[in-house]
Formats: sequence, C-alpha cells, structure tokens
Amino acid sequence: MTTTRKLTTLTLALMSAFAGTPSAMAQSNADLLKELKALKDRVEQLERQLKEKEAAPAAKPGNELPAGKQWGMTPEQVQEFNRIAVKTEALEDSRDAMGLKNLKISGYMDPTFIYNKNQDRAGFQFVNRVDDDGYNYDNSYFGAAVIDFQKETDSGSRWRLTLAPNRGVGAVFDGTSMIHEASVSVPLTDLQTRFIAGQLPDWSGYEYLQPTLNKLITHNLLFDFTLPTAYTGAGLEITRGKWIYKGMLANMNASKKQPGNKAPVFAYRVDYARGEFQGFGFAGVHGKAANLRADDGVGNPVSGDPYELRDTSLNLFEFDAYFIRGDWTVQGQLSLGQQKNAAITADPVTGELRDARWWGLSALAAHKFTPRFEGIARVDYISNKKNGGALLGYNFADDRNGIGPGWAFDDASGTWVQPDTEHGVNRMAFSFGLSYLFNLNTVLKAEYRLDRANDPVFLHVKDGSYKKTNHLLGASVLVSF
Repeated sequence: MTTTRKLTTLTLALMSAFAGTPSAMAQSNADLLKELKALKDRVEQLERQLKEKEAAPAAKPGNELPAGKQWGMTPEQVQEFNRIAVKTEALEDSRDAMGLKNLKISGYMDPTFIYNKNQDRAGFQFVNRVDDDGYNYDNSYFGAAVIDFQKETDSGSRWRLTLAPNRGVGAVFDGTSMIHEASVSVPLTDLQTRFIAGQLPDWSGYEYLQPTLNKLITHNLLFDFTLPTAYTGAGLEITRGKWIYKGMLANMNASKKQPGNKAPVFAYRVDYARGEFQGFGFAGVHGKAANLRADDGVGNPVSGDPYELRDTSLNLFEFDAYFIRGDWTVQGQLSLGQQKNAAITADPVTGELRDARWWGLSALAAHKFTPRFEGIARVDYISNKKNGGALLGYNFADDRNGIGPGWAFDDASGTWVQPDTEHGVNRMAFSFGLSYLFNLNTVLKAEYRLDRANDPVFLHVKDGSYKKTNHLLGASVLVSF
C-alpha cells in the first residue's frame, strides 16, 4: 500500500534524525524506546483511519458530499429533511393563496354578575341589548362575546374587523350593529406614516374599552359620560420616535349623518412614552355634534330652528398619564367639555336652550400582592352644576345614572320635587376591586362601587324615593385567547 510505505519511510527518517543529534545520543536506551513506541502508535492510528475511509460505502446519487465536508445527518435523514422542506413550501403556498398569511384571530367572553341596590336588580349580564335601556354605568361594555380579526399585507397595510354583538360601540350609537371596529391603515411614505379610515372606538382617556385591558369591571365616570363612543371617518396616524399622533375628520357617534347635519368633527390624540415606565397623552374633539336636547325628550322640537339645534358646537379635551413599574400601576385623567344649547334646564324666562359645561377627574391605583393577585382602587369626580347639568349625550335628567338637578321630598304635597332646577348635582364614584389571574387565559374579577351625588338624585325603585348614594357589586370571569 503506497500510503503505508510512505509512513514507514517517514518513521525511519525520523528515527535516523533523532539518532544523529547530540541530545538523542545523550538519552538512555529506555527513553529512546519510549519515543519509538509513541511514533509507532501514531503511525498505526493513521493507518486505521485510512482503512476506515476506504471501507466506507459510496454516497448515493443526489447525496454527494461537498469537497472537504462531512455529513451532519445520515443520507436517510437528508432525504426526510428534503421531503419535509417540500411539504412546508406547499403549506406556505396554500396559506398565502387562502389569505391566511399574517392573519391574527383573537377574542374574549366575560359573563358578568351585577347587583344594583337602588335599581333593585341582581343577576347575570351577558350579550344583552344596549338599546333595551340605554347605556348606563351598570350596563356598559362588560358582559360581551367578542371576536377580532386582524390582517397585515406584505405592503404593510392593516385591516381590522371586530364583532361584538349587542355590546360594542356600534350597538351603543346604532342600536343593532354588531360592528365594534372596522378600520384600515395604509402606509404612505413609510410604515410610520399611515392613512386610517373606517369606524374606530374612541381613543380618549387612560381606561380602555375592552375588559382584557380594563382592570375593573365598570368604567370610570369620565369614560361613561364625558367621552365620545366612536368615530366614522378618515385621517392620519404618525409615529415619530416616542411620539404618536392620530387625527380624523369624522362623524362622532354616527355611521351616517342625518338630513340637515353636514359638519364633521376633528378628533385627535397625541401620546408620548417618556420612558419604559411612564408616559402621557391628550385627546380632543372639536366641531359640531348631535344635540339630543333639540327636542323635549319625546320628539317635540323646542323653540328655535330644529335643524340648527340638531348639530351644535362641541369642544372636548382630556389629559391622561400613567406610571407602571413592578407591582404598581398609577393612572390619572382630567377632562373638560362643553356643548352649545345642550344643558338640561332651559332659560326660565325665555325658554331658550343654554350651554352645557362640565369638568372631571379620575385616578386609579393598582398593586399586585402576588404575580397573579391584584388589588385596584379608583376615584372619580365630575362637576356638573351649570344650567341644571348635562353631560355628553345625557341632556335630560337621569335618575339611574345620577345626572341633573337634585330631588327633595315636599311634605305639603307628599311628593318628590326638584326645588332647584338651575343647578345639577356633582357626581362622585369610589370603586374597589380584586383581580386574580387563574391561568394565562382566564381572569377572575370582583368589584364594589359606591356612587354618590351632593343631592338626592338616584331613584330607589322599590319605594320611588331618591337617594344621594347607590351601591353596586360586580363579579366576572374573563376568558380570552
């Protein structure tokens, strides 16, 4: 064997070289024998490796090794890998052909139990119709079954459809629509500059609408009574570093304008993330919006041109901020609002409608006692005295939600009367809740809420009296995916 002869010749040459050096001659015979044995062992090792290589089977056609490379898998494993690769490509092609690429489907359900003392009512609320008794703080967006579809194309365009039968924003301002959100977002010059259009839920305040992002069951007073429901229109969304800007020209709380109503509102929001744990934002709405005070509550127009009164000037502004770090969450909000000719009480002399004005505060603090168990406290306040009171969309006295002039018992007539219709009550609410993360998809919630006003304004339906306070208890199980 040629290689063997070469190795033997190399061995003899090395032995001769060692023998001819002065150091080798100085070694003892025992040391020389040890070195010769080491060289012999190395030669035998090289000969074994050569024989193993010559005995290996030839590679099958299609499985040839690149020069100087070794297989990381057996040839059979390579064939299986190729089969999987072909199948994967076929599945990807099928997915893309069916439009499922970058499609995300999510949803949640939150069956809820509510006890309302003054309403003398206790029971479960789940996918009940909003238009049965209107939007109220004890009957808002909880108790829903929602499914959400989001799709992003290769060009960066986004498409979203959220369905919430009876419990979404569409059901609140339309009465029958199950569409909560139907929106598109198209990149313009880059992915951070987008055209947005469609029906979008209001983005004001620190609280989110969906219970998956809302710590308590009910919402704060500002969310329920001072903020818009949704916008239908078009605008821009711009992201620049830590800033996000959004603005739309839109119908507020309407998917279509009624005859005589032509002017849209301008709605906007700006967010700034100051750091990893804190940030702030503000939002506003300016323009003309529907004025529910344009009739006497049963469809009869009040004095003045009914077309002019249906849409009146509206100005809303709110500022909110947050701090979330470790086990603590702290959030707050300030809101201001006014609407022309929308106050509850008309001028006592002329009968003309007057402007509604209000302002309010809300603050929330939450602490996680354990990674799964959290305690929450929230306090709300609305100043609503001007012209008998009135809030956004609440332009008549409301003895369920506690809006309007206070009531007093008249001993002479034996009935309840409103002694001062010029001033509305100021509203407060205190909420305390617990949240427990049962598993990654299930959250258990409980809440106690005390609503209060500075005058009796809550109807006690059992005896027809009026109270300054009302008590609410709630519990829900929220399951999401």
